[in-house]
Amino acid sequence: MDEVNVERPSDGIATIRLHRPEARNAINMTVRQLLAEHFGKLGSDTETRCIIVTGGEKVFAAGADIKDLSERGAIEMMLRNTQRLWQVIASCPKPVVAAVNGFAWGGGCELAMHADIIIAGEHASFSQPEILVGIMPGAGGTQRLTRAVGKYQAMKMLLTGQSVTATAALSMGLVSEVVADDQVQARAIELAKQIASMPPLAAAQIKEVVLAGQDASLETALMLERKAFQLLFDSRDQKEGMRAFLEKRHPSFQGQ
Repeated sequence: MDEVNVERPSDGIATIRLHRPEARNAINMTVRQLLAEHFGKLGSDTETRCIIVTGGEKVFAAGADIKDLSERGAIEMMLRNTQRLWQVIASCPKPVVAAVNGFAWGGGCELAMHADIIIAGEHASFSQPEILVGIMPGAGGTQRLTRAVGKYQAMKMLLTGQSVTATAALSMGLVSEVVADDQVQARAIELAKQIASMPPLAAAQIKEVVLAGQDASLETALMLERKAFQLLFDSRDQKEGMRAFLEKRHPSFQGQ
């Protein structure tokens, strides 16, 4: 198997799975490049309506590959342009569900936070431990974490490097659901199936407006919401959805 693989657990769903068991799915340049490649392809694939990202049943991703980073210099790190690889994931128009078992630390926590929904196993843990090795998060950890849980919870994690349990992450607002460890993958697929059955254009507009609006003024964000709402009335799925509701039947959404 490659270090990152794509599976098709059901129609309309793609699972991107990290596979570096010998390194607890540590994220190196190859993994970053493969993640960007797969997210880019699936983001433009009309047959894919929801994406699951996971590391499997034991560990999500235990952080960046320290062996790959320990002797690097600043210019070398800058020239890697890893932000471009992460941006492909951040700008993916499809809904993304992270299925997290075990460690989601460092880059693994940052990868999970690129998702729209996070399903965590009861023994999962989340951490930004970069300060413990003399650096800081570099793939959105300081910014996405603060937006998710607020300054004071984020600063505690960032300045101590301490991990939080799945239950604590749920209470902080860092994850969406906590389920039994052996139910994480199944629950992620169940939720992805539900999302995949929804109108894809509406799902894409919801995601785009939520992400764009969170950094805008309320007035601007409401304008974005209003325009996207109006735009969807030119879609066939809007007509199908409302007719199905009036006719008391299940709609068939085609993404048109």
